[in-house]
Amino acid sequence: MIDMGEKRRRVVIMGAAGRDFHNFNVFFRDNPNYEVVAFTQTQIPEIADRVYPPELAGELYPNGIPLIPEEDLPKIIKEKNVDLVVFSYSDISFEYLMERASIALANGASFMLLGPKDAMLESEKPVIAITATRTGAGKSSVSRKIAKLFRERGVKIAAIRHPMPYAKDLSKKIVERFKTLDDAYKKLATGNLSIEELEEFEHYLRNGFEVWSGIDYEKILREAEKTADVILWDGGNNDFPFIKPDMMITVADALRPRHELTYFPGSVNIRMCDIALINKIGPAPFNNWRTIIENVRRVNPRAKIILAESQIRVDDPSMIHNKRVLVIEDGPTVTHGEANLAAGMLASKIFGAREIVDPLPYIPEGSVLHSMYEKYPHLKMVLPTIGYNKKQVETLLEVINRVDADVVVSGTPITLSRIFEAYGLKVNKPIVQVKYDIVEVSEYTLRNAVDEFIKNYLRG
Repeated sequence: MIDMGEKRRRVVIMGAAGRDFHNFNVFFRDNPNYEVVAFTQTQIPEIADRVYPPELAGELYPNGIPLIPEEDLPKIIKEKNVDLVVFSYSDISFEYLMERASIALANGASFMLLGPKDAMLESEKPVIAITATRTGAGKSSVSRKIAKLFRERGVKIAAIRHPMPYAKDLSKKIVERFKTLDDAYKKLATGNLSIEELEEFEHYLRNGFEVWSGIDYEKILREAEKTADVILWDGGNNDFPFIKPDMMITVADALRPRHELTYFPGSVNIRMCDIALINKIGPAPFNNWRTIIENVRRVNPRAKIILAESQIRVDDPSMIHNKRVLVIEDGPTVTHGEANLAAGMLASKIFGAREIVDPLPYIPEGSVLHSMYEKYPHLKMVLPTIGYNKKQVETLLEVINRVDADVVVSGTPITLSRIFEAYGLKVNKPIVQVKYDIVEVSEYTLRNAVDEFIKNYLRG
């Protein structure tokens, strides 16, 4: 019972529908010393009338907790006399992080980051975690290969994905288990799944692996443990794991050197990991990945290093050769991930596109897509996917159909044509789907890592 005579510290949790909810669940939900008055949300559209529901918020919050836009942070601190702002999202620069801290402090509140001891769950099963230094580093191809290597050895994994619960009714996202692609696309069509979510785990379903996600990771973990020998944590953006790992692999991007030490919490991951996998060394200058190696050795000398390439392929290269192409990339990778060279653009260059068509002139001013180019001025010659809801998918399709190009080259991890089919929409151009797999070029490989994991944690 709470002694209502004692003052509870009033808290705002800054988030983006993911880490924020997890931090609340494991640290604040049943904590009588704190009162969470709001979650601020960045990137998430149409949140004005949303709440973190009572069935998730717990007994201390019978009315739930409001979700508000991040730009309202100074206002809510003053109106609610907030004592503490807890930063709870990922893949942001140190400069950006300290700007948010400065806003909190300037308005009178303290600023807090929750670390692994307060935020990590412990599993009854061995855990291998795949993390990254930045969004779009190639983590999905690493986690996919790890899953396949375990399957080859007769070890059943439960893949648990980092959350992105963007649906309006969060009570439907508490525990989600996806067994087939049909499961996922049915949810997409009903509005209970977004493109951003599906991008993160379609590859598991396509390769015959179930995947777990949702909001309450204590419940998710306990259910997943019943189904598998090993828990595979697949982290989102560059967040550190929600579940305490026995082995942790962090993927660094050779096309973005030094980001492993200047972005949060990717710098946490590179310092914590057992294995640092430096990806995309093929198209990257040698000095890039030499810099990353030196940084890893300096801040985490115990980490083993794997060098790897992201092998790009398409089913029919002739559909790209000598064609005018519209390049579509995974939205998070090329927006807040700041990647200037992603899979779609690489495939277009490798397979000899005659011209990369700039989509910007075809994007309606005032649209959500147009605002992305204003927010992320580094975007050049590519169309980022959007898809928090059907309206945004329709906007994306409208632009694709308007662009004067011969073919669409899609570097997204999802099957873009099937997305449109799920919504009953028609695209007027052929779509070439880019596929990519991790190929290690160092002596030590992911196969060695999996063998070591099995030896150390699965064999008596």
